Amino acid sequence: MDATFADVRTKPAAAWGAVFSMALCVAMLIASEFMPVSLLTPMAEGLHATEGQTGQAISISGLLAVAASLLITTLAGTLNRKWVLVAMTAFMLLSLVLVAAAPNFAVLMIGRALLGICIGGFWALATAVIMRLVPENEVPRALALMYGGQAIAAAFAAPVGSYLGGLFGWRTVFWALTPIVAVNLVWHVLVLPSLPARQRQDFRAMIGLLKRPYFQRGLAACMLSWGSAFTMFTYLRPFLEQVAGVDVTTLSILLLVLGCAGFVGTWAAGRFIKGNIAPFLKLPALVMGSATVGLLLFGFSPIAAGLCMAIWGAMNTMFSVIWMTWMSQNADDAPEAAGSLMVAAIQASILLGAVAGGFLLDGISIQATFIGSVVLAALAIALIGNGQRLLKPE
Repeated sequence: MDATFADVRTKPAAAWGAVFSMALCVAMLIASEFMPVSLLTPMAEGLHATEGQTGQAISISGLLAVAASLLITTLAGTLNRKWVLVAMTAFMLLSLVLVAAAPNFAVLMIGRALLGICIGGFWALATAVIMRLVPENEVPRALALMYGGQAIAAAFAAPVGSYLGGLFGWRTVFWALTPIVAVNLVWHVLVLPSLPARQRQDFRAMIGLLKRPYFQRGLAACMLSWGSAFTMFTYLRPFLEQVAGVDVTTLSILLLVLGCAGFVGTWAAGRFIKGNIAPFLKLPALVMGSATVGLLLFGFSPIAAGLCMAIWGAMNTMFSVIWMTWMSQNADDAPEAAGSLMVAAIQASILLGAVAGGFLLDGISIQATFIGSVVLAALAIALIGNGQRLLKPE
């Protein structure tokens, strides 16, 4: 164990400050990534582009995130991980400035590409850094706190962004995020301890992990679970409009319910996820898949739809904590390589789930999209079983 690591372990106050700084970064990342979804139409009008073109510019961040997550630990080499995280946050700040000031479609694309690099790089390193900031038995709690930023962004980013965009214009929304990210950048510099690279990373570490049968099964189950979630979530709005017949006001309330339920999931994750992770692994697919079935059966009622969405939203914030805890316990000898693989797998699953759901929606119906989500959840549950086959051998 190097001296820096030992120092961090003996200074819990400084370490928890760093965890909260990372939680704010998560909130800003989620807000920056998904805010344009609620501002798509005015952004397209302001840039004299079609909504389809603007949507492609938004999705380019996901494509760059996959590439960055696989490359970051290798390209960072022996650089101190503190300064890599600081650089990722600086990329986010630059991205927001470029998007807010974008005079044309090309600059928007560049800004979103920079954000994708930040997303992939940050998430690939995040769990490995958390493992160095707190003692092993506190890792699930620290992950829950960090993902609390996801709950905040999920609850408030879209409705607040949409409201402010209507009052002041979409550019103002992005400008409003820049001072928060700037403060977060300074906070990183002040509270993140020095985190020297343990060893030089390369693709051999990732290949070594992929040769482990239990890690292969875990990665596949993780992809099925995330693919199921985002096959449904991406097309939740058209489902609610077509099946539940909700207006814009009711839709906003239902999405707020879903987002606020995430705080319950964050609290539950910090309180209950500890020790043996195996029993928890199938919960995301089981609970979120069941909520999707509930929407298919009872989604015509806005009240029933709201209840199903609250259940889905609570599990959504536990989702990441459960699987990143699995990673921290079962790839603890190569956490950065595992983080790269996990983030790439998750981002790819989100993209593929959205594509598959779109084909089902256009080719058959919105119900077919949700049935596809349930099928993926069932496959994940079958693969996971009791979770023991996804754990490293004793």
